[in-house]
Amino acid sequence: MHPPSHSHWIAAALTSLALSVCAGGCKSLPPSKPSSEWTAQEARGAQVYQEKCARCHYPTSTRGLHGPGLQALTKVKAMPSGAPPTDERLTEVILHGHQMMPATPLDDDQLRDLLAYLHTL
Repeated sequence: MHPPSHSHWIAAALTSLALSVCAGGCKSLPPSKPSSEWTAQEARGAQVYQEKCARCHYPTSTRGLHGPGLQALTKVKAMPSGAPPTDERLTEVILHGHQMMPATPLDDDQLRDLLAYLHTL
């Protein structure tokens, strides 16, 4: 086994520094609303999410799957696209797609339920 190179040591040191800075100063996102506290509409929205969105988006993580994670989506100042996460903007992206995200056809009730669920994340 070869001793670690200088570049490996620098990379490890920078990673350690970034983690320690983040641990001390990164803001954590607000937690999702527990499913035991969902309204009937939010529960229906969770079902729409499972059917239409879950294959590409994690609901309670910011980690990407095929699309960005959605934790605290409606609680942050901007979505991954940079746009504010208003219901109008979310509706536009959901129904018409954006960049790699395809349009998701939903009826009005499904859309309202999904938006209610997204607000629980």
